[in-house]
Amino acid sequence: MIRIMLLVLSFPFMAWAGPEYAEPSRGSDLRQALMDAIRPHAIWSFGAPVEFVVDDLRVSGDVGYASLAPQRPGGVAIDLMQTPFMKRGEIDPEFYDGVQMHVLYQKSGATWVAVHWSIGATDVWFASPEFCADYKPVIPEFCY
Repeated sequence: MIRIMLLVLSFPFMAWAGPEYAEPSRGSDLRQALMDAIRPHAIWSFGAPVEFVVDDLRVSGDVGYASLAPQRPGGVAIDLMQTPFMKRGEIDPEFYDGVQMHVLYQKSGATWVAVHWSIGATDVWFASPEFCADYKPVIPEFCY
């Protein structure tokens, strides 16, 4: 009986501690809008065509976060050395950890915009106070 009472009393705290974000479901318009917002940046960097394996996708209100693994159709890995941004001299592969992308989104009217993003980041750049002020609802484990 005491265990049940403790469980019931702790329920509001457990519910409060949960995430404030939701993951847009596969095939949804929202998920498509988020992928469409980052796709031009990925194509500019990697060349076309690009598709994404979604490792993490979160939305809360008008902000969002994604961790994406870009690839070529059919699951073919992107060769960083053969990408447009390598050929343009915009990167030094010594300082990149693959092609993983992290994205912070902002909704502007009815449109989702990839406001801040990175490729091959070697740190958790989005955990800084300047980003946490707006994006904490979608990255709470990085914002203290």
